[in-house]
Amino acid sequence: MTVSIDMGLSDRGAPALMDLEELLATRLLVQGNSGSGKSHLLRRLIEGSAQWVQQVIIDPEGDFVTLSDRFGHSVVEGAGYSDGEILQIASRIREHRISVVLNLEGLDADAQMRCAAIFLNGLFDAPRDHWYPALVVVDEAQIFAPAVAGEVSDDARRASLGAMTNLMCRGRKRGLAGVIATQRLAKLAKNVAAEASNFLMGRTFLDIDMARAADLLGMDRRQAETIRDLERGHFLALGPALSRRPMPIRIGAVETSARTGSPKLIPLPSTPPADAQTLLFEPMAEPAPPPPPPPPPPSANELLRTFAKPVFGERAAEQPSRPMLSTEEREAVIANVLREIVEDADAAFRSPALLFQDFGVRCRMHGLSDSMVDLPAFRKRLSLARAGIFDPAADERFAPAIALAEELPEDMQGMFLMIARAALHGEACPSDDRIAAVYGTHSPGRVRRLLAYLEQNGMLAQRIDMRGDRRIAVPRLGWTTGPGGQKAGDAPRTAPLPFARDDAADGGTLL
Repeated sequence: MTVSIDMGLSDRGAPALMDLEELLATRLLVQGNSGSGKSHLLRRLIEGSAQWVQQVIIDPEGDFVTLSDRFGHSVVEGAGYSDGEILQIASRIREHRISVVLNLEGLDADAQMRCAAIFLNGLFDAPRDHWYPALVVVDEAQIFAPAVAGEVSDDARRASLGAMTNLMCRGRKRGLAGVIATQRLAKLAKNVAAEASNFLMGRTFLDIDMARAADLLGMDRRQAETIRDLERGHFLALGPALSRRPMPIRIGAVETSARTGSPKLIPLPSTPPADAQTLLFEPMAEPAPPPPPPPPPPSANELLRTFAKPVFGERAAEQPSRPMLSTEEREAVIANVLREIVEDADAAFRSPALLFQDFGVRCRMHGLSDSMVDLPAFRKRLSLARAGIFDPAADERFAPAIALAEELPEDMQGMFLMIARAALHGEACPSDDRIAAVYGTHSPGRVRRLLAYLEQNGMLAQRIDMRGDRRIAVPRLGWTTGPGGQKAGDAPRTAPLPFARDDAADGGTLL
């Protein structure tokens, strides 16, 4: 299922759409001088994708905490927790798929880098079962991945740079899609910027930044001059999730706003000079008592408990009540959704984590808000669905095959179960192309190697007759498929029926 985020308008007046799934696979870099509209662009992207994907925002200035009121993001105050608590919070975020804003406001540069490094490492080191797709948005990325050493400690800089490099270079396999924004490309480490395949370039003036931006966009030096003339909120877009050629776009409006905005001119007070002297040097009054200290941030345990709740704060009262589905109705919806996913031609070549998110969206579209199926359970149901089994309890005879498949790696279970199902019912042996589609590969040669592996481990036994028809048996269950061609177009052939001569008759007698 393709999800497109409306980022605004292109120079031709058409909607500028960003392919969210492509963004998750290819990452995004946003560059522009202060005041060019980077934060506005990020907010547009976050608001447009909030209902589709988990979001983790690293916010050094506290600009994005207002998302919590409208979209339910949980705010993690980085200054209020220890290193161990930040690590544990990051792990819980991936486990429960909670969208959060890590607010680093109030920390000095060294502490911001150290906190962000611990937090990103916690996201990166999550167990494989928690590798759900997530957008990781890092504003002012040059703070956390500087090109050169600055006034911060070497330990903090190395830790932060390493975490940012992991996010951009190796995060995709773990479901983490980096979206980084920077004021100057020259200040951002090259190995971090180079991993992005999508670019949104805003207004910039320095020649070195214009040259790097033009190089990333594939523009010559003369074309690069247009970057200097961009208005606020206007960007040049390029990348597989945006446009195959540099395309000017104007970012659309947003629903939320930052706590601080751009400075506005207001008239100076008309105070006569004498009154001004009096105001400055009149006898000092007793200092006012200090304001009460702000309430302490919630403890780590309290914050982690909130992550396990499906709805935050007052939003729970706003949720419309829906009738509870019975177990049979829930299973029927899950079966229909799995059938839709398997029938999608592209589903075989997408990761289980992406398909799990698609599964959740499709369930909600069918009126099932909570399928009660987590990622490990979904992977097992997906393997069964790819084998044509949408209700595991429907046929008790197939239970031994399901138990036997547990001994195999997860990616091989679907193809094994499909063969076992054909063997149970005596159906024609699946072709190499059909097995390849279930496994998620275009290579018949790889299928043959997989079948050989299963045969060496005693899970399957192949027999190819003189006509080239193949039968596959499951020795441990005593099941065997019917004959079938190895190629997709081959029809199974049967042997000619033998005749014996009857001496007492002129014709043949069928044996």
